[in-house]
Amino acid sequence: MTTTPGWQKSSYCGEGESCVHVAATPATLHITESGDPAGSILTAAPTAFAALLRTLKTESPRG
Repeated sequence: MTTTPGWQKSSYCGEGESCVHVAATPATLHITESGDPAGSILTAAPTAFAALLRTLKTESPRG
């Protein structure tokens, strides 16, 4: 039996902006954009997603 993951909106999303939504299952993370939530869903293993976040934090101009 497959269950639909519960989506959470990014805490960095302001009102009226296009937002990133994330959902987790035990072995997979799902990421989508609020402008087209069912259109494109990125799926990643938790370790790959953690590596992406580390890279973004390291290379971010704000970071």
